[in-house]
Amino acid sequence: MTKPKVAFYWCASCGGCEEAVVDLAEDILKVVDAVDIVLWPVAMDFKKSDIEALADGSIAVSFINGAVRTSEQAEWVGLLRRKSGLVVAFGACAHLGGIPGLANLSSLRQLFETVYRNVPSVNNPDNLFPKTVSRVPEGELELPEMHSEVRALDQVIEVDYYLPGCAPPPALIMDAITAILSGNLPAKGSVLAPDKSLCDSCPRKDSKPDKLKITAIKRISLMSIPEDKCFLAEGIVCLGPATRSGCGERCISANMPCRGCFGPTRAVHDQGAKFLSGLSSQFDSEDEREIEAFAESVIDPAGLFYMFSLASSLGVKFHDPL
Repeated sequence: MTKPKVAFYWCASCGGCEEAVVDLAEDILKVVDAVDIVLWPVAMDFKKSDIEALADGSIAVSFINGAVRTSEQAEWVGLLRRKSGLVVAFGACAHLGGIPGLANLSSLRQLFETVYRNVPSVNNPDNLFPKTVSRVPEGELELPEMHSEVRALDQVIEVDYYLPGCAPPPALIMDAITAILSGNLPAKGSVLAPDKSLCDSCPRKDSKPDKLKITAIKRISLMSIPEDKCFLAEGIVCLGPATRSGCGERCISANMPCRGCFGPTRAVHDQGAKFLSGLSSQFDSEDEREIEAFAESVIDPAGLFYMFSLASSLGVKFHDPL
């Protein structure tokens, strides 16, 4: 019996999603036994020509992690879309744009200036920026082109399913693979995680007041929070109310607030705006000076409320067509 072909690919990512696959531990043997892995750059030596030689649609499913920033990444995901029956956006960066998406707050020129000129440890006396083509004595070297914006996967190709998280928990990965192989899948476009708020499954939910009122924003690095208390009730920003559950409350269990890596539930269209609206309504003051001080106490609001979802937020307008 021919095994279904499966591909794993990474784009603009940290490598954590690759580690998450390895974190399946002994269950990875079940996966290897059930499928034919035809692409997995982090673990196996496959070539682009190997994928190009496959018939269109012959890969049962491609799990693609990372956001899309370069011409090479766009080319690869386009190739895998043609060759695959199903494409799964694997992890927060593919799902929402992830932390790489925060780069959309700066122009490409600003990013290059910072990385290649202004960082104190950089030694670049000729003030060079990366070039797509460079000539050397041995010939011509070519680098992928950097696009002006970071994109989530579904802003570049059609995506069938989403597996959220930074990184996705092994249990959800295994459930997704099992569902795909058995054909027991929800409607196309579904996020393969519970469609309810993280607050519904939070082990601290009983300490959250029915009517939450916040008088000041505090920083978790500067105070100690009891491990049975709701972060928001203590004045610590926690994106649990605007974030999907299914992560296993890993951050909460480590006494850290949710930062939103699982993305919004189906009822929420813009995760950051949803949370900002809720937080504003919980501030207990009508004094303009107090309101201004409250707003100023939120350090880096874009990076806080849109840590994982800026690239896919409602306010995004792309200027660089792919």
